[in-house]
Amino acid sequence: MSFADVPTAPVSEVPAPPYTDAVLLDIREDDEWADGHAPDALHIPMNDIPARMDDIDIDAVVYVVCRSGGRSMSVVPYLNQNGFEAVNVAGGMVAWQKSGRPLVADDGRAAKIY
Repeated sequence: MSFADVPTAPVSEVPAPPYTDAVLLDIREDDEWADGHAPDALHIPMNDIPARMDDIDIDAVVYVVCRSGGRSMSVVPYLNQNGFEAVNVAGGMVAWQKSGRPLVADDGRAAKIY
């Protein structure tokens, strides 16, 4: 599968929380997550995905996001091969912040992706 074949959606097509039939899966590392993330996103670092697939709702559309879209392009095909309906979020959390979508940080400071 080439990257051209990976289902991809712009940030504007990601549903807003509260998520009912969708999951926003943030696969960035813990330090990236701590700097800022989307409210109500599910955080599972990329390397933990195989061991934590039971934490992801198999019946939801899974929007996969990383910092800029590279890592998520690899995770989406893996999830789709394992029975999920996964979609890459184009531009990742950088595009999320640039589009003005909400961000939060765990420690109460101002959230920032870039």
